[in-house]
Amino acid sequence: MSLPAAVVYVVALAAVGVTAGSIPTTLDGPFKPVTVPLDQEAFRGNSVDLPDSDGRVRRKVSGFSPEQISVSLAATYDAVWISWVTGDFQIGDSVTPLNPADVKSVVYYGRLRYPLHHETTGYSLVYSQLYPFDGLQNYTSGIIHHVRLTGLKPGTRYYYRCGDPSIPAMSSIHVFRTMPIASPQSYPKRIAVIGDLGLTYNSTSTVNHMRKNHPDLVLLLGDVSYANLYLTNGTGSDCYSCSFSQTPIHETYQPRWDYWGRFMEPFVSEVPLMVIEGNHEIEMQAKNQTFVAYSSRFAFPSEDSGSFSPFYYSFDAGGIHFIMLGAYVSYNRSGNQYKWLERDLAKVDRSTTPWLIATWHAPWYSTYRAHYREAECMRIEMEELLYSHGVDIIFNGHVHAYERSNRVFNYSLDPCGPVHITVGDGGNREKMAIDHADDPGRCPDPLDTPDDFMGGFCAFNFTEGPAAGRFCWDHQPDYSAYRESSFGHGILEVKNETFALWTWHRNQDLYNSTGGDQIFIVRQPARCPVGPKLSTPRAHIRNYPI
Repeated sequence: MSLPAAVVYVVALAAVGVTAGSIPTTLDGPFKPVTVPLDQEAFRGNSVDLPDSDGRVRRKVSGFSPEQISVSLAATYDAVWISWVTGDFQIGDSVTPLNPADVKSVVYYGRLRYPLHHETTGYSLVYSQLYPFDGLQNYTSGIIHHVRLTGLKPGTRYYYRCGDPSIPAMSSIHVFRTMPIASPQSYPKRIAVIGDLGLTYNSTSTVNHMRKNHPDLVLLLGDVSYANLYLTNGTGSDCYSCSFSQTPIHETYQPRWDYWGRFMEPFVSEVPLMVIEGNHEIEMQAKNQTFVAYSSRFAFPSEDSGSFSPFYYSFDAGGIHFIMLGAYVSYNRSGNQYKWLERDLAKVDRSTTPWLIATWHAPWYSTYRAHYREAECMRIEMEELLYSHGVDIIFNGHVHAYERSNRVFNYSLDPCGPVHITVGDGGNREKMAIDHADDPGRCPDPLDTPDDFMGGFCAFNFTEGPAAGRFCWDHQPDYSAYRESSFGHGILEVKNETFALWTWHRNQDLYNSTGGDQIFIVRQPARCPVGPKLSTPRAHIRNYPI
């Protein structure tokens, strides 16, 4: 970096309240790999799910009063979605779906608690989880409502009630805040990032810690309720793939979705939640239907962002453009998702939204043995496109641990590559990942790493670099900056168009601690220009040494 540029960054750091050396920045990197050892292997044991008798998951309303209320964002600040459920689910050998037309979808809202001047209506639906086999209990949901509020002002508190006033069956008053206007000077104060959450006592600890950090927005990177870890009689199954092994359909206990929605309501009825699908949302059922609960229970800015799909979409939050990608739908360059991604990236104006952040479920850069290089086909198809458009940060889940990379592209250190962060440590009932692929004797067999759902197999021995001729490194790879097996969540605080503070918080730390991992991620647009797809991406600045 030239001296004038260095002076500029020192001044900019001071402007966001950082003294030299107090918090590292990506300008100080790449960093030598760090592994924080697990205190005791017993910590890896299964988390314990909240039972259906827990008061936090029990139904507290009667009749058609709203429950499981949540807020999600549209593509721009001036609209949000309010979602809720009315009526109870049914489960058994014979179920009769409720009629969505019997209950209206109405939201009263306004900038004052009293009176709520505005009224708008939306749509409702019921979904079922049906099995083509005797002995399995079918499920049909309560009535799920989605209402889009429009014409909202940026960075503004709005009060609202939802339900059907004609019954009457209306909720109590809740409040949310809209996102700031898209601008390089305005950002949400705190964005929480979690993955693989579930509904265990560890999950509740994660959510409690997250709420203490007062986020303005939550990103949930897939694997939400883990309903598919249960048989349809409500019994937990640690080997869910063994439960009905003679068919391609494995059972899933849908009431866990209702439990999850009830537990989360006090939080997500006031803080917008943006979700992308994970593998535990597949939930195959009769007629080869998949992702039905996921697609029905959440509202997405799919139409706003031109994707028309719940599996991939984009939205703005202040000066950040978020791209939510699907790891379990076609990501091939000839497919709809890739073509949509090209169009979406081409429309991004970095003078308005300087930060470009992408998320999906399964990570491309994880050094843990669990799911090692499982998403290699997706990486091969999409990495160059994201890199050439200057994506700054990539968030993933799936691996039940925490890991942050140095800036990386195509397994090589690259000062213009994105920082990859895996936060699949929300607290679900599956075991914590503790083994690394580079640990002696822990490198998986390449034949064990295909993308089972998408049917791809792209991970082979490396042909160049430190791991040439092998499937795994024999030491922690240079691109891996920090890894640790602990439950937790992350908080992103974008300070301005140059600096963003990332903090990962362990559940076992005090609420007011500075976190287990903290770094300023620094954009360098002058050094790392963006543009259309490059045949040789930024070759002149790649592979910087440690």
